[in-house]
Amino acid sequence: MPQQNTQFDFNNNRQPSEIFSHYHQVIIDRGSRYSVSMGRVTSRKDIVQFMNTLKSHKQCQRATHYSYAARISQHGTIYETKRDDGEAGAGQIILRIMQQQSVVNGVVCVTRWFGGTKLMNDRFAHIQTAARYATEQTNYQ
Repeated sequence: MPQQNTQFDFNNNRQPSEIFSHYHQVIIDRGSRYSVSMGRVTSRKDIVQFMNTLKSHKQCQRATHYSYAARISQHGTIYETKRDDGEAGAGQIILRIMQQQSVVNGVVCVTRWFGGTKLMNDRFAHIQTAARYATEQTNYQ
């Protein structure tokens, strides 16, 4: 089970208005491709459903990594979770973007197809760029 952190919710946050939004191939570098998805979630069950929806999309089925972070607000507390899925540190990068953008009741997943060339530290910049792209493109309530 992913690690959880908690914070207080001071009601100055933004919630995604759509259950699922997908932005395909937002970054291509040395054969690796990155897509990003974002949606509204209010429970662990919603996160699982979101990931199942993402992985059921034909264009996403052969991805190498599905790194994500989620922030859920309940009763004045924000619960956070993340998953790297083989991209060490990716979940924390996504979570940090969500915190900076004050996103709650949302999940962001950066999907990567490995292109055969190791990107070293560039992959972290790509994860950050993709996560930021999703938070900037999404409509909020």
